[in-house]
Amino acid sequence: MKSALKAVLVAILLAGLGTGGWWVWKAERDGAFEILFTGAKKVEPDRERYEVLVAELQRWRKNLAQDYSKARTQEQKSVVEKDARVILEMMLPEMMRCWVGTPYDFNGTAEKPGKERIACGYYVSTVIRDAGFRVDRYKLAQQPSENIMRTFLPGDACNLKVGDDYSKYADWVEGLEPGVYLIGLDTHVGFIVVSPDGMHFFHSSGARAVGVVEESRDDSWALRKSNWRMLGGLTADAGVMRTWLKGDKVKVRTQ
Repeated sequence: MKSALKAVLVAILLAGLGTGGWWVWKAERDGAFEILFTGAKKVEPDRERYEVLVAELQRWRKNLAQDYSKARTQEQKSVVEKDARVILEMMLPEMMRCWVGTPYDFNGTAEKPGKERIACGYYVSTVIRDAGFRVDRYKLAQQPSENIMRTFLPGDACNLKVGDDYSKYADWVEGLEPGVYLIGLDTHVGFIVVSPDGMHFFHSSGARAVGVVEESRDDSWALRKSNWRMLGGLTADAGVMRTWLKGDKVKVRTQ
């Protein structure tokens, strides 16, 4: 996977050079991949870079899907599933970040980052769809956050905490393994990326900052004020990785 990882890294860096935006590095430490973030946050949505990332991820999904179909043992399949996780954990945060600055509207259904408005559910469902999951983004976006999460994850993979002190909850989240998580709140939904430098909350906010934002634990007002918090590891789930690799259609949970 090392050569493949280097190729993806080069692609991401080249995509970022024209924007002056973020660079993402993947470092291997003690045999485990970690996500490292460096650079200055950009505040303008970047549709051009988003389309490059979507196309690049689609290419990698196709290549990995071929490897998966050729795998004859569970061990071989597990290797490809791990590679899929590495790729998604590199690409998804960058895709999310391209939306930062896109304005919010409760009824917003924007297809791409830019001046058109987008609601929180549509932000989540659109990024997931554009990452290569075959899902009806309209139907998914219109569901409560619990249904959005359980469309992809089994119930026991969705960790619900009610009424927890925010500081204690944020400490718990930052202690989880690095990866991309779905987060459902009282009346909201978004992504949390856990990395060695802490947690990054990506969501389309209709409150203090109107639009798609990336927030640290200290800036996450919506996360802080919510009484109901459900968290599930999207990239940590082997079933999710298999669904992505095989291109299976995802049935939206509606109840």
